[in-house]
Amino acid sequence: MSPPESRHSDQDEHQEPDYTAPVADSFRQRVFHVVAAIPYGQVATYGDIAQLIGSPRAARQVGGVLKRLPEGSALPWHRVINRYGQISLTGDDYLRQKKALVAEGICIDATGRINLQQYRWRYS
Repeated sequence: MSPPESRHSDQDEHQEPDYTAPVADSFRQRVFHVVAAIPYGQVATYGDIAQLIGSPRAARQVGGVLKRLPEGSALPWHRVINRYGQISLTGDDYLRQKKALVAEGICIDATGRINLQQYRWRYS
């Protein structure tokens, strides 16, 4: 995830949002809250996150929120993948996400897929 080109005016450019704060009304804060809850060693899809925040057709918007995270964010953005069990990013961002997932014990096969039956977060 690369640093955003422009910052939101509602937060200091050097201050990261509190991802564990109570769920706010904004779409962005709801995404942060759910992504922060994904357990170590598990993944969720963009669609899973959209469903959990009450916007089941907003998977792409979830990706947009995560793409705008600041470099070095504490939010476990790397645990969010596409519905096919693959990393959607490319280049260095792909490698960074893959490295973070493998470090958590998540296996990525030779075709770049993660077994969703094995690693998908079963939220309740």
